Formats: sequence, C-alpha cells, structure tokens
Amino acid sequence: MNSDLLRELAASLGNGRLRIFDLSQEWRIGMPHWPTHPPFLYSLSKGHGDIVLEGGVSSAAEVMTLGGHLGTHIDALGHFSRHGRLHGGIAAAANQSFEYGLAAAGIDRVLPIVRRGVLLDVVPDGMDALAPSQAVMAADLEAAATRAAVPVEPGDVALIRTGWGRLWDRPREMAGPGGAPGLDLGAAQWLSARRIFAAGSDTLAFEVTPTAAFPVHVHLLVDNGIHIMEALNLEAVRQAAVYEFLFVASPLKIRGGTGSPIRPFAIA
Repeated sequence: MNSDLLRELAASLGNGRLRIFDLSQEWRIGMPHWPTHPPFLYSLSKGHGDIVLEGGVSSAAEVMTLGGHLGTHIDALGHFSRHGRLHGGIAAAANQSFEYGLAAAGIDRVLPIVRRGVLLDVVPDGMDALAPSQAVMAADLEAAATRAAVPVEPGDVALIRTGWGRLWDRPREMAGPGGAPGLDLGAAQWLSARRIFAAGSDTLAFEVTPTAAFPVHVHLLVDNGIHIMEALNLEAVRQAAVYEFLFVASPLKIRGGTGSPIRPFAIA
C-alpha cells in the first residue's frame, strides 16, 4: 500500500467519511457462554499499592481463565470432525494431543482477516429479535440480501443478525435453555454455494438449537472449510443501516487451538 493511499485512508477515518463499528461483545464475569464451554473468570492479581516502587510508582495486573470458544470468537476448521475426519480428510485422532492441540487445521493457521463483509438482517420488520428455536432458512438469507441489495460473493464474510445480541446482559436467556434461533442446514448450504470465507451471527451456537448433531457446523467447517464466528454484536452496524463493509479481525495465535477470541470491526 503506497503512502498516498495510507494518508487518504487516515484522512477518511479522521473526518468521519469512514466509520468503524466494533462488532464484539464485552468480556466480563457472568457473560453468556455455551454450556459445554468453561465460563470466563477474571481477577486482579496485583492491585495498585500492593508493591510500591521508587517515586511512589505501582502497577496493577490481572489473571484470566477462558476457553477458545467464549465471547466473540472464531472457530478453527479443526473444531468439528465427522466419522473421525477433519476438513480435507485429515484423521482427527492422529492430528491432536492434549498438550499441543491440533497439529493441522488449528486456529494458528488462520491469517488476519481483511475481507468484504455483508450484513444479512433476518429479523422481520416490527420485531426486535427472532423467537427461540426459530430456524433461519435459505429463503430468509436470500430475502435479507435482496432487501439490503448486497449480493453474497466468493470470499466474503457473511454476518447474520437474529437480534439475540441484544441479550448479552441477560446471560441465562441468551444461553437458550429453551433453544435459540439460528441457521438450518439449507441456509448453511446457501452460504457454502456462494463460497464465502466465513459466516457469523449474534448467537452462541450459530445454528438453530437445540440440536443433536450440529449439522451446520459440520457442513461449513468439515465439508466446506468455512469458518464460523459466534457472539457478534451486530446492533450498531444494523442501526446505521450499513450492510456492506470492510471486515477486519484476527484470532490469537494459539498453537493448535480449536478457536480463539477475536475483536472484529466493520469499516464503511
């Protein structure tokens, strides 16, 4: 990228011609999480005044415990397998160890993501959110793309808004004990037919729940090598009626990880 283009980009951000939307949810104790994953834990390990250096200087630090599939995050292709095989036919058992995670298809293989993003808002007019266990079907995605005039193209990042990101402050409800909305297999096939790079939503499981076999995860991750992102915050970008944008995010470089937190942005 040449210096003139960099200056133009910086000027566009500085004068408000380009806006940056934070698509991540806040990390905090008690935040929503999928029941099979560990909760987020946080504590200050050293407070100001515990150790005081010359000149009255002190510092604070914390300790955190978290899983790779907590908060706003992205799934590595090796997150799911079927009949003992990962994406590309890799033998799952021979590819993993409890010390080092996945030898292939891990999150450390995912490069920083800088791609065209599209927002597909499937919440009907007059409603705040989809109902629990409401399936998002291929026709819903097609209709959302048509309304927004944003064709989904190869290499895109497709983000599906169900309205459930508004429940981040109501963790028990968002965890969907009675089920949560999400894509059905037909909708996943609609996305894979367009050869996207990744898909994401504002729910914890991406696909409609309850589910016994996670067919959407299997179809996208295992069969098609399409990454899945969950627990996105899509409210601000929807309120601004921004349906096409530059999507920027990067996972942590966790060796062999099955997933990683991300802090994604939409720039438009």
